[in-house]
Amino acid sequence: MKKILLLLFLSALLPKIYAQEYFPNNEGVKNTNHNFTAFTNAKIYVTPTQIIENGTLLIQNGKVISVGNTSVIPKNCTTINLNGKSIYPSFIDIYTSFGIEKPKNNSSTARNPLYDSKKEGHYWNENIRSEVNAYESFNYDQPKAEELLKAGFGVVGTHVQDGIARGTGTLIALNNFDKSTRLLSEKVTNHFAFTRSAVTNQSYPSSLMGMMALLRQMYLDLDWYKNGNSTTKDVSLEALSKNENLIQIFDSGDKLNSLRASKIAKEFGLNYVLKGIGNEFERIEEIKKTNSKLIIPINFPEAYDVSDPNQANQMELKDLRFWNQAPTNLKVLTDNGVIFALTTDKLKKVEDFRVNLLKAIKYGFDKTKALEALTTIPASILGKSNEIGSLKTGSYANFVITSGAIFDEKTTIYENWVQGNKYVINDITIKDIRGDYDLSVDNQQYKWKISGEITAPKSIITTLDSKKVSSKLTVSNNWISTVMKSMDSTKTTFSRLIGYIDDIQLLSGKAILFNGNEVKWSAVRTAPFIKPIDSLKLEKNNTIIATTFPNVAYGNSKKLTPQTLLFKNATVWTNEKEGILEETDVLVKNGKIASIGKNISDASATVIDAKGKHLTSGIIDEHSHIAISNGVNEGGQNSSAEVTIQDVVNSEDVNIYRDLAGGVTTSQLLHGSANPIGGRSAIVKWKWGLSAEEMLYKDQPKFIKFALGENVKQANWGIVNPTRFPQTRMGVEQVFTDYFQRAKEYDTIWKNYKASKGKSKAPRVDLELQTLAEILNKERFITCHSYVQSEILMMMNVAEKFNFRINTFTHILEGYKVADKMKEHGVGASTFADWWAYKFEVNDAIPYNGPILHNAGVLVAYNSDDAEMSRRLNQEAAKAVKYGNISEEEAWKFVTLNPAKLLHIDDKVGSIKIGKDADVVLWNNNPLSIYAKAEKTIIEGVVYYDIQKAEEQRVAIAKERNELIGQLLQEKNKGMITQEPKKAEKKEYQCDTLEN
Repeated sequence: MKKILLLLFLSALLPKIYAQEYFPNNEGVKNTNHNFTAFTNAKIYVTPTQIIENGTLLIQNGKVISVGNTSVIPKNCTTINLNGKSIYPSFIDIYTSFGIEKPKNNSSTARNPLYDSKKEGHYWNENIRSEVNAYESFNYDQPKAEELLKAGFGVVGTHVQDGIARGTGTLIALNNFDKSTRLLSEKVTNHFAFTRSAVTNQSYPSSLMGMMALLRQMYLDLDWYKNGNSTTKDVSLEALSKNENLIQIFDSGDKLNSLRASKIAKEFGLNYVLKGIGNEFERIEEIKKTNSKLIIPINFPEAYDVSDPNQANQMELKDLRFWNQAPTNLKVLTDNGVIFALTTDKLKKVEDFRVNLLKAIKYGFDKTKALEALTTIPASILGKSNEIGSLKTGSYANFVITSGAIFDEKTTIYENWVQGNKYVINDITIKDIRGDYDLSVDNQQYKWKISGEITAPKSIITTLDSKKVSSKLTVSNNWISTVMKSMDSTKTTFSRLIGYIDDIQLLSGKAILFNGNEVKWSAVRTAPFIKPIDSLKLEKNNTIIATTFPNVAYGNSKKLTPQTLLFKNATVWTNEKEGILEETDVLVKNGKIASIGKNISDASATVIDAKGKHLTSGIIDEHSHIAISNGVNEGGQNSSAEVTIQDVVNSEDVNIYRDLAGGVTTSQLLHGSANPIGGRSAIVKWKWGLSAEEMLYKDQPKFIKFALGENVKQANWGIVNPTRFPQTRMGVEQVFTDYFQRAKEYDTIWKNYKASKGKSKAPRVDLELQTLAEILNKERFITCHSYVQSEILMMMNVAEKFNFRINTFTHILEGYKVADKMKEHGVGASTFADWWAYKFEVNDAIPYNGPILHNAGVLVAYNSDDAEMSRRLNQEAAKAVKYGNISEEEAWKFVTLNPAKLLHIDDKVGSIKIGKDADVVLWNNNPLSIYAKAEKTIIEGVVYYDIQKAEEQRVAIAKERNELIGQLLQEKNKGMITQEPKKAEKKEYQCDTLEN
């Protein structure tokens, strides 16, 4: 009964299918095949987990009609017996630029920065290109399609990889034969990335934090626009609105950027599919917590040629380590339950995809999970599980035929069928003639050994007395052709053997001898082919180096936890009214200072003998630029109040560890000084090994960076024709006045709207003006980069005009000239101890600046503004004693309590007081001494730096480098492809550092 019903179903389907023929063909005779094709006796992977032994796959008109053991084969059917072979669904790559021309910049305008968009009717920023549709510029690339087909792919998603909002992607079947059915879906995905567009010179955004701010503003504008608040049409926002229900894919390009993209998604209730880079294993806990689906490339780095010790020494440990660990990424993701699809993106050659995938499997990646990542998972991500990714009834007939298990190194992929059209990769009818034979040609006897690959056999012919006869063997469509060179070395004559392979036990045919005579030849098989053992493959995998937190030099083997610590008999610099206490105990418990005094005991505490040593609160660097990713300045506009350093804290910068070694526990990471109104800052505690989010100071006060002087007017940018306003110091003042007036009006509009309880139209949320309004409402504090006295006075006058005060002047190298005015205004000073004359506007700087300001009653701190200096701030504090006769106790406050007060965090840090955070440093000497070393640096009871552990780590790092270099030398000795070692050039940010 079931068979009758199936036949009735098939017959009913035919007229409907025929009715779809409408696409003209003017390239030749049209011959459409509507017959059934049945593939019988195969091992069929309907899905990675649904497997049918000796099954039948029935297809027609590019679709699967039925699959199973009991499929009825119709009369008008071509039957293909696949006994001993396997069928798998073709692979899917949902992240490519297949068929899309790479966007190019207009070279005539490349050197001229653009500050405002010239595109009318579009979004105000040209990096938002959401109106772009890939299908409109798509051209089928047959050579590339063949590369993908050979690798097993049948469907690809493709999009224009340009810009921050990139527009929609399209879904393409790799059908080389029928262009009318290739386009599976015009719009299937919507794409985003942290990458500027190549087709615009608009200067904003120039940094990663600017890109994140732009995305936030875009989503806020989208919501405002959808609610009908705009009086003009914006095609970019229209496109974003229309494409909201598509799959949203974000190319993050790095594990930390994946976390950043996830942060934006969470803020706006989005669900990004994150396209990673292959280093996700290094932050697997945080990646897992995003609950995002991923798209993962497998472009493992080639081994480095470290045979030259000088070049090897230039390599950073993290790069050596990544080469070693990268093949484990897929296993780690799988073990942690992260759902991901695989992509060929970033590969130099598509053919490397299979090589790298097999390597990942060799390092523990499950084969079933591998198949899922190439079939059912990408189909599910796209919402196309009923069409692609499996061989279920009704899905497209996209499948590969193999000689065995698809992820077995010995397996041959014969054919890749896409929408029912066959693409031949290797001849499925080819016979394996490899083995040993007794060859007879015109009564001459030879020994013939055929080896190599089935599709590319190699021939070795010898005489019975073991003399080698030069020969070349080719096989095509089961025809064998062999050329034998004459044994007479004085002649260049050949005999040619040809024959059809009917029985691999007995090969035969005709031969045309050296002299032109035609005779018969035959070869009787005497032994089967035995594949030689590859000694390289017998070798064990490289020993994988354990991942650390972070996964760089000096990373911790595990995440650190708070301890109960009892310091006995220390010299304690309290920074409180008690002053410096001799022979005093301090108990650290539950992350806090629990007790200070004599003869303290706690049974649960680890006792530290601090006799002869000094215990201080942790150093606080009020002005730092370390540990920032991809740009300290957002200088594309004269105001970037919408950006925040909190978005781009780099928790893996080794400068964090170096700061800890110098006793620094807290820093304010400031925006640079490229524009008058810079970005918002981040106050961080250097919790080495934790995530960026965990480093952020909890409930931190709000700060923003302003700047005066040469930098903001582009005097030292090296631009031939600078055009960004302002270009003078007078213009800088006007920027502040204009923006604060606009912010005041913006704030009034919003207050009126809220007072109306939503009865009027909602104003547009402007992140820039919203931030400046916080200053006017005394909710955010300004740290202002400053040098010249006239501008210092100007900045205070502007603040007073708008009824607020500047919190901190940083650098403030002419502060000593206006100390009384600063005291009157109520502003603090965060200065250098003894920097002067390094540019024109600091010619009047003096090392007595800090002490003079301090003696005038101004709150003074010393800062670093430099990665190297930040780990020697204890010595900078000592200069206040040298130049100003400041007491040691007060000088020490310049880098501890005073910056804490400037940052409004002195209720928690900056001194040793019961109840405050246990952010303390144990020094082996007076902390102001040039001989002082931090022995332990502790944050909230966690020992993040220990001098003894550091010594052990240096030994371990040397040992690890030696082990990794040994592994790399072995790779080269094996003949593996290697790359030249590259020295990682690390950019250390200063106030005026600009991204290229």
